Amino acid sequence: MLVYEFICNGTLSKHLHVEGPRSLPWDDRLRIAIETVKSLAYLHSTISIPIIHRDVKSANILLDDTLTAKVADFGSSRYIPMEKSGVITSAQGTKGYWDPMYFYTGRLTEKSDVYSFGVVLVELLTRKKPFSYSSSEGEGLVVHFVTLFEEGNLNPILDSQAIEEGGKEVDKVATIAVACIKLSGEDRPTMRQVELALEGIRASEEYTLDNLVDKKVKDKHVMIDIPYIKDKRSNADSTRQYSMEEEFMLSARYPR
Repeated sequence: MLVYEFICNGTLSKHLHVEGPRSLPWDDRLRIAIETVKSLAYLHSTISIPIIHRDVKSANILLDDTLTAKVADFGSSRYIPMEKSGVITSAQGTKGYWDPMYFYTGRLTEKSDVYSFGVVLVELLTRKKPFSYSSSEGEGLVVHFVTLFEEGNLNPILDSQAIEEGGKEVDKVATIAVACIKLSGEDRPTMRQVELALEGIRASEEYTLDNLVDKKVKDKHVMIDIPYIKDKRSNADSTRQYSMEEEFMLSARYPR
């Protein structure tokens, strides 16, 4: 039997897609995005055998009593051996969040998670549902978002609350989102690079699209203190001593 932590505030999707003009404050949205990308970057580049989640979406991001993000549902996840750049497998995921290249070729890489996370960023910016949105021209959310971004006219699709509270940060997050949802996986940044870029926004640093993709990361093997786990050097939570890797192994051994 597995005992899971009770997550009292449900999913990010539930908090975003509410009736009325107000939803999560912008500061919470940006923080949740950073907490989520830290978790995914940990899976991709810090543990001994990289793991691709394969179903990154707002419904799989849980929020606890302090609205701290916890990435959930590893039922579709796959190990990727370090010596391989990807694996061929049947496409799996959720409509609206699928990496189109993975869907059509069956080649799974960590950039598929990057694409799905980019869709989550678009969702945070717009409060539109990726699986059901359709513009007046019949475009899905991702295509319509990229079209408006290239035209320099994102305001019609952005959430008014995000514009009001986020200011210039909204434009920066939009730039990162567009980098993540590029059609070719090779043109997308790594999850670690996305993490650095989002952290840079919170720290009021400037990140351009070019250095988002090209920036070299030298500390991939540093243990990251992310919301999903507690640093074992800290006594802040002595009851939570499992790493994310150990948690995943338990889930694989005793599936739900």
